[in-house]
Amino acid sequence: MTASLGKDGAILSRRRPVRWLSNVRLPGTDRSAEAIDRRWRVGVDDDDRIVAVQRISRGSRAAGEDWQGDWLSPMGVDLQINGGLGLAFPELKECDRDRLDALLQRLWEDGVEAIAPTIVTCPPEDLRRALAVLREARQRHRPGRCRLLGAHLEGPFLAPVRRGAHPGDQIVPPSADALRARLEGFLCGPDADIAMVTLAPERPGGEALVRDLAGRGALVCLGHSEADEGQARAAFAAGVAMLTHTFNAMPGLGHRAPGPVAAALLHGGIALGLIADGVHVSPSLAVLLQRLAPAQLTLVSDALAPYGLGDGTHRWDSRPLIVQDGTCRLEDGTLAGVTLPLLEGVRRLAAWSGERSAAIAAATVTPWRALRRRPLQAIDLLLHRPLSACLRWSEHGGELSWRRNGEEQLP
Repeated sequence: MTASLGKDGAILSRRRPVRWLSNVRLPGTDRSAEAIDRRWRVGVDDDDRIVAVQRISRGSRAAGEDWQGDWLSPMGVDLQINGGLGLAFPELKECDRDRLDALLQRLWEDGVEAIAPTIVTCPPEDLRRALAVLREARQRHRPGRCRLLGAHLEGPFLAPVRRGAHPGDQIVPPSADALRARLEGFLCGPDADIAMVTLAPERPGGEALVRDLAGRGALVCLGHSEADEGQARAAFAAGVAMLTHTFNAMPGLGHRAPGPVAAALLHGGIALGLIADGVHVSPSLAVLLQRLAPAQLTLVSDALAPYGLGDGTHRWDSRPLIVQDGTCRLEDGTLAGVTLPLLEGVRRLAAWSGERSAAIAAATVTPWRALRRRPLQAIDLLLHRPLSACLRWSEHGGELSWRRNGEEQLP
């Protein structure tokens, strides 16, 4: 069998499919009625890998297991997660290997295949130690466990007035010397030591740092920033390619002061990180973002160390962290993050907007677009992938649920 690749079908292995899944939908961000209801036939080889994806007509009787219009997607990718099971990434030490492995196993069970472990503003020595531990952990990855991408450095080059829960005494002005003190000896790139850096590009020295980091291969993000519309446009021209937790810790979308969100929407191609818990951003504005820019919307969890633990009082660095109904706040009420799984954000966004395909894509496809800087589609990510590393999404009573192939339905 010869290999072939096309928009409506693909066979990328010389091994023939031994079974087929039929009447399958793939997640995507095309909002046309035809695209939303498009059906596919998926071929799997005897190693349980997807080797063929073929377009079929609605109501086709093509042979195969009838999925009844369920969606097949890659697993989730979380570009902003601060820790879990009591472990905070900025506090990582060599002795935390087993706890980190347990967290990566828990994330896999929660449907997440890869994360950019987020290290918030902290002392340089803590940052460098955490990066070294993460580097070692990436090298011992094994299948069936969530994979560590490069780290997401959220800080320390932030706007002090927009620092949120970040420790103010560790925020520093952007400079080559400050960057060197933190990153010397570490490499930038999606699968290197540092995949992403969030900063306030409007600060003096910020634009130069954006160009430096983008040139090294990092995904540079605007966040915890006071940038206005014009400053945001300049930052995009310099190399900023994503907004960190859109709307949070940045100027809002005003009718006379449009701010960085409007600049990103008008620019196009800027990933819009969104915490879809309904607290950080109202459901109405989350739906508005999805309607205006579905191909840019990228769901993140922003989960903190208590992820996987119960509500109650936990810890953020040396400060108490109050967790209630999955929302994390400092004692003064400052919103700090969540403990909700990434795919819960998919379910909530889908319920608010009714656009299930785009909601699934926002956690499983668009994160890869942001990292790889390519217009990837679900079909690109599914081919060659083991079916066991995919998710099946079903709709019941207007609500989405997911499971892996062969597993029981999950809530």
